[in-house]
Amino acid sequence: MICYGPRVYEGDVLAGNWRRPGKGKIPQVPAEPDMVVEDAESGFCGAVVGCDKEAVTLEDRFGRRRLFPLAPAAFLLEGKVVTLVRPVAAEAAPRRSASGSIAVEGLRARVARESRIYVEGVHDAALVEKIWGHDLRVEGVVVEYLSGVDDLPAIVDEFAPEPGRRLGVLVDHLVPGSKESRIAAQVTSPHVLVVGHPFVDIWQAVKPSTLRIPAWPDVPRGVPWKEGVIAALGWRMEPPDAWRRILGAVSAYTDLEPELLGRVEELIDFVTEAS
Repeated sequence: MICYGPRVYEGDVLAGNWRRPGKGKIPQVPAEPDMVVEDAESGFCGAVVGCDKEAVTLEDRFGRRRLFPLAPAAFLLEGKVVTLVRPVAAEAAPRRSASGSIAVEGLRARVARESRIYVEGVHDAALVEKIWGHDLRVEGVVVEYLSGVDDLPAIVDEFAPEPGRRLGVLVDHLVPGSKESRIAAQVTSPHVLVVGHPFVDIWQAVKPSTLRIPAWPDVPRGVPWKEGVIAALGWRMEPPDAWRRILGAVSAYTDLEPELLGRVEELIDFVTEAS
């Protein structure tokens, strides 16, 4: 509907005294943005550019704006008399957890399952908790950290996995030919899932852009990796302080590399799947 002045309709749409009791209820229409209507009294025609609980603002083709009360004013919409009402606000989008899942409001942690997720170190556990902590409490999954994976086969045997008691393991630097890949290959239980990411350390799973650095530096062989990274970046701090800086920059799954995201989600699915 485009207005260039007062509209001319066949017959008189206001004939018969539309306010007269018993004339029939005038339909109510939400005053949606950009909807074009004409004020029945003044003939002012324009698009809806604003609406609150008491009035609607119309703007004509010349950019002139006028405010009209919502009730008891009548408007012409496509030649029909209507009253305008404030649009119903769109339902708020559900709140999301740091992992991107729908957050459970008023969460009470589920009783812990027998199944577990093991990660290599305390930094891995802290990062998983920060991003997936809400999801893990919803599912009742506990994450524990190891001191490396050298003794992984013995650790798995001690855990004694079985149906309903599954174990998921997240391994750093799980790439073909690595020491970690050879150790992981020794675990063959169908109730254990060992997955990993390609990064030397969990630090690298944080996107460089999250830390406002161009890239994670290459550290020469023989140089302790964390200390080498700190030196290359010019950070004057010890590894624990560097990790606090890294972890503090992470707030959501979008701050992490997809190679880590997919593996953690895979582990959660595995240990919560009905056996």
